[in-house]
Amino acid sequence: MPEYVLNTNAQRTGEREVHETTCQFAPQPRNRIPLGWHRDCFDAVAEARRVFVNVDGCKYCCRACHTR
Repeated sequence: MPEYVLNTNAQRTGEREVHETTCQFAPQPRNRIPLGWHRDCFDAVAEARRVFVNVDGCKYCCRACHTR
């Protein structure tokens, strides 16, 4: 079960990305909100949407949840 974080910096398209903590594209610690351990990226994205509405999964580590 991976651990996930949310990038507090929005992408050019406006969404904030969910990453596994082991992703090479995960944000720096000062730019992340910990989401905890989740069964999959869908659960992590749902948790992130409690903080921000416009959320997407990283296209590298959360491909199944990446929509843009």
